[in-house]
Amino acid sequence: MRTTRPLLVGAALALASVALAPSAALAAPAPPADPNASEHSAAIGENTLRALAEAAGIEIGVAVNTDLLASDVKYRNIVNTQYSSVTAENVMKWEALNPQPGVYDWEAAEALIANAEANGQVVRGHTLVWHNQLPAWLTTGDYSAEELRAILEEHVKTVAAHFAGDIQQWDVVNEVIDDNGTFRETIWYQAYEELGLPGEQYVADVFRWAKEADPEAVLFYNDYNLEFTGPKSNLAYTFVQDLLADGVPIEGVGFQGHLDTQYGYPDLRNNLERFAALGLEVAMTEVDVRTFVTQKPNGTYTNTPADPAEEAQQIDWWAQTLEDCLAVEACNSYTVWGVSDANSWIPGWFTGQGAGLLYDMHDNPKAQYEALREVLRDAS
Repeated sequence: MRTTRPLLVGAALALASVALAPSAALAAPAPPADPNASEHSAAIGENTLRALAEAAGIEIGVAVNTDLLASDVKYRNIVNTQYSSVTAENVMKWEALNPQPGVYDWEAAEALIANAEANGQVVRGHTLVWHNQLPAWLTTGDYSAEELRAILEEHVKTVAAHFAGDIQQWDVVNEVIDDNGTFRETIWYQAYEELGLPGEQYVADVFRWAKEADPEAVLFYNDYNLEFTGPKSNLAYTFVQDLLADGVPIEGVGFQGHLDTQYGYPDLRNNLERFAALGLEVAMTEVDVRTFVTQKPNGTYTNTPADPAEEAQQIDWWAQTLEDCLAVEACNSYTVWGVSDANSWIPGWFTGQGAGLLYDMHDNPKAQYEALREVLRDAS
């Protein structure tokens, strides 16, 4: 049975936004000015994604850049009125929180949490352990395997305990399985092997440490391409089974949902269902749908899809991902990975691709946004 949180809805309801301290190292460009762009209200209307999702019994979330949340009113109003859940895009990752040995910088993450609390939102923690965005002191330091394990334990317990009570769901471990269906040989995997242990055993330890530090948060394993049945998702499934059999407190699996129109739509619903059948919660945690965009004469790229048929496909896939989540009772959270195309991660990683989010380069809603609203209306 889907559960819902109380949500205050009404055209006249204005919610507070707190001042946030920007994090220059993680700054993203603000959307370009558009004199014809519409303004976004600071009130939650009955037709917002947030209000419609509440009626459908699901959290609708967004990954948030805290610099833009602090500096851009339009961006902030979208975050606070359209979404009931927020995920820290970067400021809860290891390099941001723990830039020097023994030194923690909580300011940006705490500001995000304070803004969420002021606006009646829940927070997804992202991420306690990942092989990317580690601080230089850790990746270049001369540490023994024993020291690395101790560093890992200290970090997980410190961060989870610090945010205990503020996090609804934690992406505890992120992307430990490679595309070829083998365990990724991370710094932690290698350290455990040096200790004479199975390399992947660090995952079980991390979940146990996180649950010890924060008993209330729901603990997730999070990864991309779990939507597709194949070597990667199959190993994830058997690995999660093994963790559960060993009494590891894993409680959910996050499907990132970074889709690309050139690869076809995955058998998402079947995979959500098979993980849910293990007694776990499942969630869509980082959804975007990218496609190829047109190129300018100077070699740079626009944000206009190159193929109208694939643009239509993008809209359909957004609707389908949400429908698939809603069709699985254990899927109670659906998060999009960014507010608008103006600050999406996609163009920086996939040359010639973009147009992957619900809002355009001027923070105005696209057809994808309306497609999600229609799905939510039908579901409620």
